[in-house]
Amino acid sequence: MYAKIETECLVYIRTNQVRLRAEEYVHLRDAMQSDNNVENLGRLVILPSNFTGSPRYMHERTQDAFCYVRKYGRPDLFITFTTNPKWIEICRELLTGQASYDRHDIIARVFHLKLKLMINLLTKDKVFGSTLCFMYSVEWQKRGLPHAHILLWLVDKIRPEAIDR
Repeated sequence: MYAKIETECLVYIRTNQVRLRAEEYVHLRDAMQSDNNVENLGRLVILPSNFTGSPRYMHERTQDAFCYVRKYGRPDLFITFTTNPKWIEICRELLTGQASYDRHDIIARVFHLKLKLMINLLTKDKVFGSTLCFMYSVEWQKRGLPHAHILLWLVDKIRPEAIDR
């Protein structure tokens, strides 16, 4: 179903390039002016920045991350939060004979609920102390399991000797 929806979005983008004002994109104009040979460019389909995963989307998110670093400095903690396919919440919902990799929907839901809980523990419950800000990125591993990379900026920096505490 996801592939079907994604295909429909891409077809809409491809057939509505004029409506999406793709000809106004600066980089496209620069490429055409420097080359002036449209045949070398192939079929032009510009993905908008609100299409998740497109180069422009990734560029905007990278620029947002740079703003955090410019304002708050380097992050204090880099935390990787991974999915365990044997979490009791996942196993409890499986039917007889099913394995966790058969139910990606359950894995994704449980992961996102636990991720929200983890973010709340880090920020609201102040496990490492008060936080200035945080950001995270969710990725899918090759095995089909999601994991998150969390960056955390703390008010009071953690010293190396305090890590074990």
